[in-house]
Order: sequence, then C-alpha cells, then structure tokens
Amino acid sequence: MAFVVYSVLRLALLGLCLAVLWWAGLRGWLVVVVAAFLAWGLSYVLLSGPRDAAARQLAERAERRRAAGDRTVLGRRAQEDADVEDAADDAVRDS
Repeated sequence: MAFVVYSVLRLALLGLCLAVLWWAGLRGWLVVVVAAFLAWGLSYVLLSGPRDAAARQLAERAERRRAAGDRTVLGRRAQEDADVEDAADDAVRDS
C-alpha cells in the first residue's frame, strides 16, 4: 500500500506542477518537461517519508520471495483459494 500512496503523491505533485506552470503561461511540450523535472526534485525533497516506506515494503516483499525459494508467495486469501482448487483437483484425479 505504501508504494501506491507514494506513486499517487508523485502523480499529484506532477499535476500540481503542470497546473502552476500552465497558469504561469508556459505552454507546449516544454511545460511537460519542466514540470517533470520540477516534480522530480520536489518529490525528492518533500516525499522522503513515503519513499522510505515504499522502499521498506518492496524490500520486505523481496526478502519474503527470496526466503520462499522456488515456492510461489501468495497472500492469505489467494493461498486459501489455491488450497481449495488443489483439493478439488486431487478429488477429481482420485476418482
């Protein structure tokens, strides 16, 4: 969830930069380029907390996958669904 929050905040910052530059009179393709660089710099300064939370979330997920080895890592509900499907498949194969 932290990665989604960080991404939405960055997109909002880009939109805000675009709107301010458009209001200031910058037009054409240059407004997009300048807004992207401006939003990148501002997000680096202003969004360090959400960026660190997203990085921690991604690192934890990578560690879980590394610890699982070749096994597929699923969420609780997805694992329950997979177990039900496996049981149904086994029942069909045994009959």
